[in-house]
Amino acid sequence: MLKTFEDQLLENRWDNAAAEGLSESELLLYRSNILGADKRVTNYGGGNTSAKVIETDPLTGQEVEVLWVKGSGGDIESMKLDGFATLYMDKLHALKSLYRGVAYEDEMVGYLPHCTFRLNPRAASIDTPLHAYVPRTHVDHVHADAIIAIAASENSKALTQEIFGDRIGWLPWKRPGYELGLWLEAFCKDNPDADGVVLESHGLFTWGYTARACYDTTIDVINVATAWLNEKTQGVQAFGGAGHDSLPALERRAIAAQLMPAIRGFVSGNQHMVGHFDDSDAVLEFVNACDMPSLAALGTSCPDHFLRTKIRPLVVDFDPAKGNVDEVLAGLPTQVAAYRDDYAAYYERCKRPDSPSMRDPNAVVYLIPGVGMITFANNKATARISGEFYVNAINVMRCASAVSTYQGLLEQEAFDIEYWLLEEAKLQRMPKPKSLAGRVALVTGGAGGIGAATAERYLREGACVMLADINADGVEAVKDRLVQSHGADVVRATIMDVTDEAAVIRAMADAAVEFGGIDILVSNAGIASSAPVEETALALWNRNMDILSTGYFLVSREAFKLMRVQDMGGSIVFVASKNGLAASPNASAYCTAKAAEIHLARCLALEGAEAGIRVNVVNPDAVLRGSKIWEGEWLEQRADTYGTDKEGLEEMYRQRSMLKRSVLPEDIAEACYFFASDTSSKSTGNILNVDAGNVQAFTR
Repeated sequence: MLKTFEDQLLENRWDNAAAEGLSESELLLYRSNILGADKRVTNYGGGNTSAKVIETDPLTGQEVEVLWVKGSGGDIESMKLDGFATLYMDKLHALKSLYRGVAYEDEMVGYLPHCTFRLNPRAASIDTPLHAYVPRTHVDHVHADAIIAIAASENSKALTQEIFGDRIGWLPWKRPGYELGLWLEAFCKDNPDADGVVLESHGLFTWGYTARACYDTTIDVINVATAWLNEKTQGVQAFGGAGHDSLPALERRAIAAQLMPAIRGFVSGNQHMVGHFDDSDAVLEFVNACDMPSLAALGTSCPDHFLRTKIRPLVVDFDPAKGNVDEVLAGLPTQVAAYRDDYAAYYERCKRPDSPSMRDPNAVVYLIPGVGMITFANNKATARISGEFYVNAINVMRCASAVSTYQGLLEQEAFDIEYWLLEEAKLQRMPKPKSLAGRVALVTGGAGGIGAATAERYLREGACVMLADINADGVEAVKDRLVQSHGADVVRATIMDVTDEAAVIRAMADAAVEFGGIDILVSNAGIASSAPVEETALALWNRNMDILSTGYFLVSREAFKLMRVQDMGGSIVFVASKNGLAASPNASAYCTAKAAEIHLARCLALEGAEAGIRVNVVNPDAVLRGSKIWEGEWLEQRADTYGTDKEGLEEMYRQRSMLKRSVLPEDIAEACYFFASDTSSKSTGNILNVDAGNVQAFTR
């Protein structure tokens, strides 16, 4: 075991002061939130809680018993009161007269809306009968690793009896649904003194007559199991011992950065996928173990684990002692094809006459000895959560294989959950993906106004964004602001000087490890200078060329490499300037460098077309607000050139434009979004001026 015994025991988080004065429904929410706060109790989105509450019927004014139960979807740690479905208990009991047997139990879900209390729009989940028919006021259902380790053992019934005696019962595997609700009711009636039940290959149900009693029972039962497992596994070599050694952390990231774009290209045939890398101690212990291949092949046990991680992971043929990355990359097409064929065969073996069509046959989880685990999904949060679920599965396998023989779900049972018609209906109700869903963008100059606005625009459309800038404090501040609006999963920041070849290569590797690769490059890093030509020092000239020409070349070159590995096309957007087309006094170095930048984009458009890599240019003019290049000497120099002061410069630019309008960072971001989106999928080598009209910059 990786943690000490003391660290493994759950903390009882109940705070009487925090709970004082709360209503029964509020106590249910409080209990749910503190249960979900520890992922050893239940994984993200997993488990559910309930309370039977006396409410006033809005139609009759009479007191009625109402079941408050976590609704379909959601997470008990973060949910609010509106996350609970509410149903009349008398109507739920009346459903028993309509039940036609196991073969028809799915139709019972269709009756649940007819039991709704107060027209609550929150949909009731398939687990509703499991809570309704337990004759206790409060019920918890969780997927604690320690409990599932027992539930997934070959002799789980005997182990449950050994650990808990008559306090906790045991029920054989049964897919969640109406029949299992009746089983739980019968168990409670036959065992009135029991505090709960272990469900084979699934999890734990506990109950009580008060919210506090139910919570205390849940925590205590998990801790009893944890203590027992700790005692039994002391000195036991996990997973048959180590067969490989972990590589150093930097080497692990470097290998992940090479593998993830290649895998991403293979798995993104139907939609863009996003990757997540995990090299935590628990993952490394498993991927390095002698028994890892055989255990991984068994798949997971708990239905929640399985739905997130698929039938089984793909074990990548990497040998950390040999460092055979090139061989692995060359063999990945064969490995991925073999996995797909195996998945298709599984589908054909298990499909029912009414099964939905086969879904994406690619693996979700990729295990790499010596390196770690990679997961892919259609968004970053799901990729991360899928990895967390597989870590839960690793913990289960560690303990179950140490005290017994671990067993995954039977193949047919696994299939019937994955292709459950109710699960399919839930998938069909999912909202349409946003226009940049699954896309990954790297934005240079991310600390500036245009870079930050572009990142914000992309994030609103579902993209993941890697901000890159030489200004460490500035880019972190922008990242923190965007995280507040869009969440920590989808925004990363890296320090990068575009003139430093090694730094550019590192930034691309960071994007590959954090998200799996890149689809969009916004090359926006910039400076500005103003001086008459006879006062332009060679150092000033070279600095403009280094950042605005050479820097754009380096970033584009590395983006091309990554995009070609993915073989998914891509979009590169240069944020240039009106000055690249129209000469400006006292700015020869800046204007020339910007002209070189525009011509570089044209050259890259020619080279990238055969690979589906589009390269386009956005030309701003006079974007003062939020722009870093307008800070300091440049602002003063341009004001001097045009005979005005700092305050009058923006007005001068506005009046100079044909449309008499100011150009803002958000305007440039909109143009960058256009070139990144599928709306412009047939555009490359183009220049889009966003300058409020400047006749000198008209393209000819």
